[in-house]
Amino acid sequence: MPIPFDRIPSNLRVPGVYSEVDNSRALTGAQLLPYRRLLIGTMLAAGTALANVPVQVTTTAQANALTGAGSVLAGMAAAALEQDNFTDLYLLPVADPGTGAASTATLTITGPATSAGTLALYVAGRKVSVGVLTADSATVIAASVVTALAATTGLPVTASSALGVVTFTARNKGETGNSLDVRANYYGETLPAGVGVTFTAFAGGTGNPDITAAMDALGDQWFQVWATAYTDTANLVILENEQFSRWGPLREVEGHIFGAVKGTLSALGTIGNGRNSEHLTLVQATNEPMPSYEKAAETASIAAFSAANDPARPIQNLSYVWCLPPAETARFTITDRNILLYDGIATSKVTTAGVMQVERLITTYKTNPAGGADASYLDSETLFTLLYLRHDWKDLLLRKFPRAKLADDGNRFGSGQETVIVTPKSMKAEMVAWAQSMQVIGLVENIDAFKAASVAERNLADRNRMDNLLVPDLVNQLRIIGNKIQFIL
Repeated sequence: MPIPFDRIPSNLRVPGVYSEVDNSRALTGAQLLPYRRLLIGTMLAAGTALANVPVQVTTTAQANALTGAGSVLAGMAAAALEQDNFTDLYLLPVADPGTGAASTATLTITGPATSAGTLALYVAGRKVSVGVLTADSATVIAASVVTALAATTGLPVTASSALGVVTFTARNKGETGNSLDVRANYYGETLPAGVGVTFTAFAGGTGNPDITAAMDALGDQWFQVWATAYTDTANLVILENEQFSRWGPLREVEGHIFGAVKGTLSALGTIGNGRNSEHLTLVQATNEPMPSYEKAAETASIAAFSAANDPARPIQNLSYVWCLPPAETARFTITDRNILLYDGIATSKVTTAGVMQVERLITTYKTNPAGGADASYLDSETLFTLLYLRHDWKDLLLRKFPRAKLADDGNRFGSGQETVIVTPKSMKAEMVAWAQSMQVIGLVENIDAFKAASVAERNLADRNRMDNLLVPDLVNQLRIIGNKIQFIL
């Protein structure tokens, strides 16, 4: 019969009017691609979640209960939810490493106080106010610090004191604790008269979990944006390899990884130049109050929200709301940040109003497999755009041709058969129409060039297979505007 039916049988003799509903052509234009975020970090033994099993959360209270208040992963969840509490958020808890050590730092206090006041401490960017009375000795003030810290929920450290020295210890073992920060008077507060403070930086955290089991447990669950607390080489290789596999044509459950790193300009350059993956973005977090893993989580959330709305729109000039910027005297200059962007390190900047913003979220990809310089995957927006284009095109084909027949061009088929028979010519027409719809929403340009370069053909070895070559010209991002002002007197 000319018109192909799916559910009305051709041998039906019972009188009546029979109608079937076909939704294969119901949807037109670009389709929504819902994003899901995945945060990978360490939990505490007090958490109720199962290690290596992803779990969805919508509140920080849930994250605290599941992973333990003050855990690495609870801090990441707080940062992510503060930035965006709408996009789906999943946590992938990893157990504390069995070996290794927790990072520590110290606060040495001098006194006594000659007047009452408040000591404004900032631990991992969280303010802890410590009351000081006139004549309080260093030992008394240190004990008051420990008491105030214990009363503050969710801090990623524990504390003890002796003879005016407070020792901070990260709740989780591992290198992640080395990015913790403790300081006083971040917003210009003043110390109580007679009181002095000296800090040593967090250090000594060793050993990170092996996330192999966590990756295996994910299977093919699809998360478009990942944030990792672990930026050691071993775990980054595992993550990069996992994304390489996920971007492959047989899985297509791809995503993009965000991490954050602290260190000197030279140290960050070494880290960036040691990686070369289009699936990884490492953003600088040097001298910032929050730990680097929270910067990673918030950066990923900024990227997820932006890319879900428009994958090609530049992810820049967007503000952090959880992570605090470095002190003005400790910020990287524009020259420093330009160097980092050539070393494979993404950058943030601080406005004149003191707000930290995303500057450019480049990937670590710099050279092709042959070792040649290659900027094709420089920006994460390119990956987000390709992710969207691939899935929108695939979904269109699955909607329109779920049970299609395949034939050569030039045949004369009956009316209605064009809905179930695909030829190279009709496939090419679908490709061009799809590209035009992508142009309408601003993801591709130069459709004439796409039409000329793209190919649809039957496979010579397998006559049941159609092979397509799509050559979209991706829309770029406005990054730099150069102006020359020639004045006349």
